[in-house]
Parts: sequence; C-alpha cells; structure tokens
Amino acid sequence: MKGIIGKKVGMTQVFDEQGNAIPVTVIQAGPCHVTQVRTQDKDGYVAVQLGFWETKPERLTKGQIGHLKRNNLPALRVLREFRIKQGDADVKEGDTITVETFAKGERVDVVGTSKGRGFAGAIKRHGFNRQPKTHGQSDRERAPGSVGQRSFPGRTLKGQRMAGRMGNERVTTQNLEVVVVDLERNLLAIRGSVPGHKNGIVIVKPSVKARKK
Repeated sequence: MKGIIGKKVGMTQVFDEQGNAIPVTVIQAGPCHVTQVRTQDKDGYVAVQLGFWETKPERLTKGQIGHLKRNNLPALRVLREFRIKQGDADVKEGDTITVETFAKGERVDVVGTSKGRGFAGAIKRHGFNRQPKTHGQSDRERAPGSVGQRSFPGRTLKGQRMAGRMGNERVTTQNLEVVVVDLERNLLAIRGSVPGHKNGIVIVKPSVKARKK
C-alpha cells in the first residue's frame, strides 16, 4: 500500500546539481496512522483508511473517538481511504506511515480541493472572450452572449457554460515529480503546483500515468 495524507505548506524553489532552479510545493506529509483495513469479505471492497493531524479529543464526536480507540490511536482530525487491490494490504491497523514511503524522482498524483472563487462570471469561469467595445454596446462587454435556441428545441440545453460558483472542487494534479524527501521533518517537495490553499489537506499517491507507462 502506497499513499499518504499531508498538509500543503507553500511554494519555494530548490537547486539541482547543475544549478537550475526548480519550483516546488512543500507538503507536510504524515506521519499517518492506519486506522482501519477494509476487506472484501467484510466490507465489500478492499481499502486502507489513514488518519492524519492529531487534535484534541474534544473536537471529535464520540463515534470518531471510539473508532480510533480500537487500535489505541490518538485523536485524528482527517480520515481518508485508499483503494487497493486484493492482496496488496501490506499494513495492519495501528501501523504508522511516513514520507519514507516515497523516493526522490518518483512520480505521484496529488489530490486536493481547489481555491474557492465564489460566484464568477462566464469570462473568468470559462475563459470566454469579451464582446466588442464598439458598435453601440453599453453594458454587454463582459456578457456571455446568446445562450438560447430557435423554435427547436426552444430551450437552453443542459450543461451550457454560464456564470456560477467557481473553484472549491476536488482536483487531481497528475504525474508530478518528487524532488526532496525530508524524513526528519516529514516533508515532501514536489515539482510544480498543487491544488488548494496553504494548510489545505492533500492526498499523495503513486502516479496513474507513470504506472501505465
């Protein structure tokens, strides 16, 4: 089983042996505790549940505390499941997973929640072009334009790109490279950008595209 939960710290840059500056996102990854191992016979699917970010017991419900006390684990704020294949569960409940699971140069996918932008117009949300500034327009410069149909079908089709809530969605950035693995401080430096704001929760797991290759 390979995967870890982390917290986005921010962006910086590191230098390689040739002196090239590499932009990286620093993630405080783990340590994570294995809170539950789901099996096909008992749960209908195979997965490993990890817990991250110790907190006060008062901030959890009694059900959550009881779930963690089964394996004498501390109060953990974040719980996430990692689907695995039958027979790949090489961990047991109560184990601890750290950044040493990953190695420098490895390819990973990072899952996070993108920044919320609130209610946005069609130009900002979908990258539309603005309307002409001339020929008599007064207030149509950033309007989306025509969205309807003629007599058939006589309605706006479902899925039409219009103004609406932007961001605050689950986003996966694929095929990123691990540049630094800091075992002492539980840090991962990943080349490129990672979805979400600072202190946002992210999931790091092996890259799907790299496995296909």
